[in-house]
Amino acid sequence: MAEPNPIGGWGIVELFGHNVIAGEICEETHAGTAFLRVDVPEVNGSPGFTKFFGGAAIYAITPTDEATARQAAARLAVRPVTVWVVPDGRRELPAPTIDEEDDLGPGEWDDVHDIERT
Repeated sequence: MAEPNPIGGWGIVELFGHNVIAGEICEETHAGTAFLRVDVPEVNGSPGFTKFFGGAAIYAITPTDEATARQAAARLAVRPVTVWVVPDGRRELPAPTIDEEDDLGPGEWDDVHDIERT
């Protein structure tokens, strides 16, 4: 059996913050920066999705075959990307609050918070 290519094929990716994701992986460049693209397959009725990770976020890539990556994706149950949508219509923003520190002059903040300067 031929070994899978670690930057193209299926794999399990260990990430910063003790996170793990599995799916089809490849490298993509956006704005001149290389990212690892992970296409998580549709498993357990959850839709498939894509996530991108910078090199600093990746601890390890374990190349696998498709069946192993799909099983890992099903067990890991990684949440899909949440899309933030601007609501229709105009919403009023709350009035800004003013802290007592906003009205203090230079050096007065130190007196309020008992800071000694040396």
